Formats: sequence, structure tokens, C-alpha cells
Amino acid sequence: MGAGRDPVLPRHRGPLSGALIGCLAEQCPLPDPVAAQEADPYGDDLQLALYVSYELHYRGFAGVEPAWEWDPSLLTVRAALEDRFLTALRRDASARLPVDDALAELLEPVSGGGVPEFLREHGTLRHLREYVVQRSLYHLKEADPHAWVLPRLSGRAKAGMAAVEYDEFGGGRAERVHARLFADLMADLGLETQYGRYLDDGCAEMLALVNGMSLFGLHRRLRGALVGHFAAVEITSSPASRRLALAMKRAGAGPAAEFFYMEHVEADAVHEQVVRREVIRGLLDDEPDLEKDIVFGITATSHLEDRLTDRLLAGWGA
Repeated sequence: MGAGRDPVLPRHRGPLSGALIGCLAEQCPLPDPVAAQEADPYGDDLQLALYVSYELHYRGFAGVEPAWEWDPSLLTVRAALEDRFLTALRRDASARLPVDDALAELLEPVSGGGVPEFLREHGTLRHLREYVVQRSLYHLKEADPHAWVLPRLSGRAKAGMAAVEYDEFGGGRAERVHARLFADLMADLGLETQYGRYLDDGCAEMLALVNGMSLFGLHRRLRGALVGHFAAVEITSSPASRRLALAMKRAGAGPAAEFFYMEHVEADAVHEQVVRREVIRGLLDDEPDLEKDIVFGITATSHLEDRLTDRLLAGWGA
């Protein structure tokens, strides 16, 4: 996966991301935090700026001093970006539902089948490459954003979450780490596998989806939302992965490409039960007041996934 090479800073997409990236490259001052309140909360400029600020907590960037990770002035800017994004999510994706109803809605069939169904029925290698390039922003660090929540849980919730994460990180075997398996998938499709290689190609909708994970994971007050997000991912993964495995096979993408999704068909069917019975129930037994946050994490994830689906299907339909 090119683990020894730091990703390079991306091209900016507007004044916020331009000033932030320019500052990290030692070319200009940080943006004014107030400017975040005028930006499109789902737009390229804000989402790229937020992604770059979060990436300092993951692998960082080539030539950028690690001390920027906790620089107070940069964190002030990041907080303004987060507030703009989180306010929009609460406005657009909050729901007054019991958690069991929110989970049940995840299993309702999507009209038209969504991206996995399109790729299974119509996907060419070009479609698959475009899809994988977008998903690489997450899958090359798969499960990393969710690890932030572990110190914020206890008892059954912590043990269940750790059990699922252990599988995501390969069960102690480096060649089975899911991020590594995704890199193998990318290689089968003729794509480059370096971490962060396709950041410039990531659309705003994909950036927002990954930023939602980081936002929930990096704030203890949002630990319930992270658990809800994680439940949404695990519950929807197995049926979607089955369709994607068939799409890879149908298009002749290669054995590693097919294997990545077949691995998730089996693993995530088990993970779903652990997340339901141990993580969510354990957390609610300890902190019942977090139910509304768990539901918010579920609905916010569905909202962001729907935006990405609409973007991809609109492009392919055109």
C-alpha cells in the first residue's frame, strides 16, 4: 500500500481549502474561521479543507510538520468547519425514531438498487474503477476512524467494538488487513495503491462521508453517533458486498477484486450481530441517554451515502 510514502497535499478547491493547504505548505496564513459560515457545508471547498485537517491525525502529508496536528490556530479553523458541517447534518438527517426502527430502515430495499445493483447489472471496468477510486479515500484506512471510539466505551460495548475492529485489522495477520485487501483489489483493476493517491479525484460527497466518520470518532461527545454510523456500515455491508463481488466477477476484474467483497459478505454478516447485540445494546445499557445520538449516526450516514449514490448514478446515467 505504499506505507512508507506520505501522501502529498492535494490541489485546493476554493478559498478555504486554498488557504489551509497553502498554510501547511508554508505559503500563506490560515483561513479566517468566520469564512466557514458562508461556505456550502457539503461543497468541495469546505469538505476538502476539513478532510485535510483530519488527515493530520492519520498519515499526515509529505513535507508538512507533524506539529500541525495539534496547532491551536488550525484547530480553531477546523472547529468552524466542523460546526458548519455538523449543523447541516443535524438539520438534514436527524430523526425522532427508536433505535430499533432506525436499524430496521437500513434493511429496506433501495429503490432501483443503488450503486451496487447498478454495478452488478451494468458495471463495466470503467465504472468499477471510478467507484473504487472514490471508495479508496476510506478503504485504504478502513476501520481507522472507528478505532477512535474505543477509549470512549466500556464493558460490552468496548469488547464488541474491539472484536469487530480486530477482524477489520486482519486478526493479527498483515496480509488480511482489510485496507491491504482493498489495495490488492485496486491493483487488480490497474489502479495505483498508494495511500491518498486519489484524493484529488475524490468528489465532495465521498469526502463528506469520510469526514463524517472522523468527526464522530474524534469527539467524545459524539461517541453515540460513531456507534450509530458503525452499525449502519456493518448492517448494509454484507448484501451490498455480495452484489459488488458479482459485479467484479462479471466484469473480469480479477480474483483479488472479487475476494475483497466476498470477505465482507461473510465477515460483516457476523459483525452485524455483534454490533447490534453487544456494541449498541451494551452502550445503551450503560448510557441510555445516547439513543438519540446513535439514531443520528445512523440517519446521517444514510443521508451521506444517498448523496454519494445520487452523484455516481447521475454521472453514469449521463
